[in-house]
Amino acid sequence: MIKTQDLTKAYGELRAIDNLTIELAEGDLFGFIGPNGSGKTTTMRILATLLQPSWGEAYVGGYSIYTHPKDIRRLIGYMPDFFGVYDDMKVIEYLEFFAAAYRIKGAARRKVCDEALDLVDLGYKRGAFVTSLSRGMTQRLGLARVLLHDPKVLLLDEPASGLDPRARIEIRGLLKELRKLGKTIMVSSHILPELADICNKVGIIEKGILLDSCEVSELMKKVRRQPLLIIGVAGDPEPAARLLETSRLVDRVEIREGRIHTALVEGATDYSELPTELVKAGHKLTLFKEEELNLETAFMALTKGITA
Repeated sequence: MIKTQDLTKAYGELRAIDNLTIELAEGDLFGFIGPNGSGKTTTMRILATLLQPSWGEAYVGGYSIYTHPKDIRRLIGYMPDFFGVYDDMKVIEYLEFFAAAYRIKGAARRKVCDEALDLVDLGYKRGAFVTSLSRGMTQRLGLARVLLHDPKVLLLDEPASGLDPRARIEIRGLLKELRKLGKTIMVSSHILPELADICNKVGIIEKGILLDSCEVSELMKKVRRQPLLIIGVAGDPEPAARLLETSRLVDRVEIREGRIHTALVEGATDYSELPTELVKAGHKLTLFKEEELNLETAFMALTKGITA
């Protein structure tokens, strides 16, 4: 549904994006993550046909951004990170204005607007002025606006930016519902753990260069070459730590706040012998678990915080 090949945008010697190659299938929910200034917004603006690349190719729904921009615009719903609203309009008037721009006429226009409001849970605000909406409600209204023409592809640039925790949870739930409806969604965000929960694919970009693009589970495996264990024992942890250091499976051991943090050798997957050896040596285990790796940890491991 979305495909780019060596997509590049250069401003003189500066490359906002550098030979970006990604591919999303229909129904994918793709989390696009990276530091500020890494090229996420530039990529989305090119896919939305609002910005011409310096070179490279991009297709949306099989259409080239160079030869079929109008066809692409019919397919997509693009929500920028910052967008304006018409303050002197009521919510329903605001949506009907844009529905008219999409040439949705008559009774169908009101029906489409009502359905969009219900989908983003703003039906009860249909008669309220836009100025009365909270930040979270305004974001949901913006999402309702890009859904009016039932686009197959959604490009959402930081949709949860600046929202409180409750509003972020609501946006996350809404994205899940949209994916169930068969939408292909590219969403950029800095709220990394939440992306891991809703996305099936992620791409990590830094300084305009795509560092990785794959399934979330595959990314975790790539980053976690050395499993990390957190072990707790009754009493002094020092003897248990020294015992663990002698194991062929253990690369390094560190005691922090009374817990034994153990990094295994690269590629170790079966470490069931470790708790057995500890118990045989007379240590009583109070905790034995593999340290959880989330998307934020993976992001920090892969990036250096460099921007273009």
